[in-house]
Amino acid sequence: MEQKDNLLGVLEIIFRRKREIFKICGIVFVGSVIISLLLPVYYKSTTTFYAASPDLANPDKLFGGGNSDTRYYGTGEDIDRLLTIAQSADVINYLVGKFDLYKHYNIDSTGAKALYKVRERLMDLYVVQKTKYDAIELSVEDKDKILAAQIANEARRRIEEISIKLIKEGQQQTLNTCEQNIKESEAQLNALGDSLARLRERYSIYNPESQGETYASLLVGSESQVASFQGKLESYKSNPRTPRDTIIRVEANLKGAEQQLKKLKEDVKIFNQGMSIVHILTDQHEKARFQLSWDKERYKHLMTAKQGDFLVIHLVEEAQVPVVKSRPVRSLIVLAATVVAFILSILGVLILESYKDVNWRELYNSPSE
Repeated sequence: MEQKDNLLGVLEIIFRRKREIFKICGIVFVGSVIISLLLPVYYKSTTTFYAASPDLANPDKLFGGGNSDTRYYGTGEDIDRLLTIAQSADVINYLVGKFDLYKHYNIDSTGAKALYKVRERLMDLYVVQKTKYDAIELSVEDKDKILAAQIANEARRRIEEISIKLIKEGQQQTLNTCEQNIKESEAQLNALGDSLARLRERYSIYNPESQGETYASLLVGSESQVASFQGKLESYKSNPRTPRDTIIRVEANLKGAEQQLKKLKEDVKIFNQGMSIVHILTDQHEKARFQLSWDKERYKHLMTAKQGDFLVIHLVEEAQVPVVKSRPVRSLIVLAATVVAFILSILGVLILESYKDVNWRELYNSPSE
């Protein structure tokens, strides 16, 4: 019963002071209407796009050298990179200069903190964020609806330019590395070629496979010839009727065949000594030539990719000139102000009624202990 009486007492106070409450609410209502009408009107323009995959600028993917399928849409890292670029000083300063925002925001460009102020002012009206569908949404608010759309679209284009520039710088570094590898490979190939030429001249090796077969055939033939002359000589010597001139001629032929066999064996020995090292250098020379060819082909692909056009964003929607304002929402401002005034006026009335018997002057003037 006591709680009910207390509640009735509160309602009694409110109803008794309702005129004051309604008066305060009316004043706040009218004041909020006037203030809301004086607030500047802002328009928001938004452009939406997705991050493109770096695979679209990767020559290994473009020319079929990659080991995985090409991705067309970027991952979380690619989205974060675009978000970072979008909020970078490069983009903000570009927009400030492009649209003369010092003048537009009435900021003295000669002031010591002018750049800081114009950046802060733009960042209050410039929002870039990732949506729940992993798209990037870039919004710009301004009193000028046309300018809001222009700034949003230009910001997106600047983000795209910077992203392409960063990728091309990375490609150029790769090109420089590839070019250096080509120079080193050419120098190595020339050195191997010179060494191989000297060894071939020294050991008279030009085609190890065919020369090996030729030497084997000549060696067998030469040994057969020596054996044949030896057999003839022994046969002629055992026959007393053989003319002396014939024996001398066969002896001379045998000696010539033996000298030829000796020379052939020396050549084969030299050939065998140099064949292994020539084979090794030939193999190294072939591998170096293949590597150089591969480096040059990769360099060509890298150059083509760098000079070509590629996507860094997939545009979903360009920023359009808005037809309705984004703020202020005057009805919400008036309603919120009136409700707050109503609640505060009730609290104020209750406080005043509760402490109406207190002599505030005497309390204020009382000496402190």
